[in-house]
Amino acid sequence: QVQLVESGGRLVQAGGSLRLSCAASGRTFSEYTMGWFRQAPGKEREFVAASRSRGGGIYYSDSVKGRFTISRGNGKNTVTLQMNNLKPEDTAIYYCAATARVISLWVLSGYDYWGQGTQVTVSS
Repeated sequence: QVQLVESGGRLVQAGGSLRLSCAASGRTFSEYTMGWFRQAPGKEREFVAASRSRGGGIYYSDSVKGRFTISRGNGKNTVTLQMNNLKPEDTAIYYCAATARVISLWVLSGYDYWGQGTQVTVSS
């Protein structure tokens, strides 16, 4: 069982930056693929970024590529999402997710564990 706790969401102006963190329980963190998803009001939850287990690669959605950076601290059991040049359309609840399975990274059902989410609001 893995527990995930996100933090760092807040109100920020367009063009600003935020750093989200996700703390994971468990002793085998490096064996988990970690993902970030977001859900805006009235919309479906969508893939943002992911880091495969054991250094298997990092991937981003086209909408955030070049602006967001996902990184993981395996020694600290954390995964962060650095978000730069934020836009109003980035406003959403951001969720951290984890899985030990080999999956298609953008598919929600591939992830077995989810955090409670953290609200990011970008004002214009």
